[in-house]
Amino acid sequence: MTQHVMVLGGGVIGLSCAFELKRRGFAVTVLEMGKCGGQASGAAAGMLAPYSENVEEPDPFFRLCLQSLLLYPEWQLAVKEASGLDFEYSATGSLYVMYHEADMLAMKSRKLWQDEHDAASELLDSAELRKLEPFIAPEAIGALRYPGESHVYAPGYVKALEEACRRTGVSIRDGLERIDITRWRDGVEVQAASTGETYRGDTLVVSNGAWAGLMESVFGMAIPIYPIRGQICAYETPDMPVRHMVFCSQGYVVGKRNGTLVCGASEDIAGFETTVTRRGIARLESWNGKLFPFLGGMRPFHEWAGLRPATQDGFPLLGRLSVSDSVLFAAGHYRNGILLSPATAAVVADLLEERVAPGLPLQAFNPERFSL
Repeated sequence: MTQHVMVLGGGVIGLSCAFELKRRGFAVTVLEMGKCGGQASGAAAGMLAPYSENVEEPDPFFRLCLQSLLLYPEWQLAVKEASGLDFEYSATGSLYVMYHEADMLAMKSRKLWQDEHDAASELLDSAELRKLEPFIAPEAIGALRYPGESHVYAPGYVKALEEACRRTGVSIRDGLERIDITRWRDGVEVQAASTGETYRGDTLVVSNGAWAGLMESVFGMAIPIYPIRGQICAYETPDMPVRHMVFCSQGYVVGKRNGTLVCGASEDIAGFETTVTRRGIARLESWNGKLFPFLGGMRPFHEWAGLRPATQDGFPLLGRLSVSDSVLFAAGHYRNGILLSPATAAVVADLLEERVAPGLPLQAFNPERFSL
C-alpha cells in the first residue's frame, strides 16, 4: 500500500518535499493556510550562494548548503520538465567586495578553508574587479570571486514547483486559513478551519516556515522558530549594468534577466507583519549607492517584504521526531529556503525511505535539540 504523506506548508520547502516525494512514489497532499509561496519563498532574491553567505567555517549548515548547490543544475531541470514552465537559473558567479586593506586578511582566511570545499575562489585586485564590474564604486579595493554560485528568479521557481506538484499528481489544498493537528503519534489527522474537512495520512512533514514556532503545545517541545521580516527593493535597469551577484558587508545586489536589479535585505522583528516600511527601504538605499554609485540617484520601482523563519541557533529543524515515526520536521531555513530546497527534499525523502546520504551531519539539525 502506498504511503500517504501530508506536507504542512506550501512554501518552497514544502513544495520541494512534495515534488521529490511524489517522484519517489509516495502519495502526497500539501496543506497550506494561505496561498503557495506567499511568504518568504516568493519574496526571496533567489541566491544560491553558500560560499558568500557562510563565511566563518565549514559547519554542518554550510555543508548542507553546499550539497544543495551541487544538486541545483539537475534539480531545476527536473522542475522545468515536470511543470512545463521556464524560470531564470543564472550561473553568474558572485563577488564579495572589499573596501579596506584589513578586509584582505579575512578574505584570505575565508578563501583558504572554502577552497578545500571546491569554492575555486579567486582574489581580485581593484583593476581586475573593474574589468568584471565596470560600475563598481571607486572605493572598492578588490573582491573575492566565486565562479560556481548562481541564482534563480524566486517567483518563477516557486510557481514552477507548484505546477510541477500539480502535474505529477500531488494534491494541493490551499486557503485553509487555520490547520489543527488532532492526531500525530500514530498516523496523522488534520482539520482545516475554512472547510471543516479532515485530512488523514501516514506521515506529516512540518514545513510551514515561521508558523512552525506556534506549534510547541501540539508537539510538547521547544520550537524556537521566529518570523524575521526581510524587506527588499528592485530597480529598473533594462541595460543591466551588474553582471554578477555582488555582496558586501551590508547586503547584496543581483540583476535579473527581466531587467530588474534586486537589492536586499533589510531585516527587523515585526511579528507576522509583512508591510514595507520607509525606514527599512532607506537602510538599503543608504549603502547600495556606495556599492554602485549609479543607484544613488535612482528610486526603487518595487518594494516588498517576506517573513523569514529564523531559529535560535541558525540551523533548520530537519529530521524525525523520536517520539513518533509519523512526524518529520523541515522548517526554520531562515534566508536559505530557496538554496536548501533540493537538499531538504532529498533528506526528507531519504528518511521516509529509511536511508540517509553518507556524510550528512543530520544530528546537528535534530528538531528536538532545544528540548534535550
